[in-house]
Amino acid sequence: MKKNVLIVEDESIVALEISDFVEELGFNVIKIVSSAKKALDAVHLNRLDLVLMDVQIKGDIDGISCSKEIKKIKDIPIIYISAFSDDETLTRAIETNPSSYLVKPFNTKELKVAMSIATKIESEILKVGDILFDDEFSFDTKDGELIMLGEVIHLTKQEKLLLKLLISSKNSIVSIYSLENYIWPHKSSNENTRRALISRLRTKLKYKFLETIHSIGYKLNI
Repeated sequence: MKKNVLIVEDESIVALEISDFVEELGFNVIKIVSSAKKALDAVHLNRLDLVLMDVQIKGDIDGISCSKEIKKIKDIPIIYISAFSDDETLTRAIETNPSSYLVKPFNTKELKVAMSIATKIESEILKVGDILFDDEFSFDTKDGELIMLGEVIHLTKQEKLLLKLLISSKNSIVSIYSLENYIWPHKSSNENTRRALISRLRTKLKYKFLETIHSIGYKLNI
């Protein structure tokens, strides 16, 4: 049986895009609403398995306050989708015990995994490595794979070597000399090539964890 989803989003184009994607994943979108009142009415009238909730919605109360009211009616998993990620908003959201909090513009893979976890759909996409970076990233030392929200992130051979080196010295500085000698043992150093490699890995890590120690080396903070 398909899982029923309520989408609470006041931007119609965004709501339709989310709805199309959710339907493609095999879920059933019960309704799209733009205000807390309509959301609460939908909760009362329908059997729901999941709510996708924007924080900024129409009406007197926002998505977080609406979620609190929903929880009083039924214990339904809620995933926030918002353009806001400030401390105050996140603190308020966490108090409602959401299944996940996605920041716009979000990756559809992130939504896919968040929905799978929220509705307890078992799938290989929920893979988690043995070295945890944070709630989003992990690394599987056995298979040498970087994993983001259950999805394996493709790494080139050199990117994988670099990440393994940084993990082996996590929270400690890896010198430029050590890095270049490890990645390119039979070639002379090339600053542009090294910086390009660092940049590619940093992008795949969503600009987290990897710190540049100017003129000295690099450090993976996990």
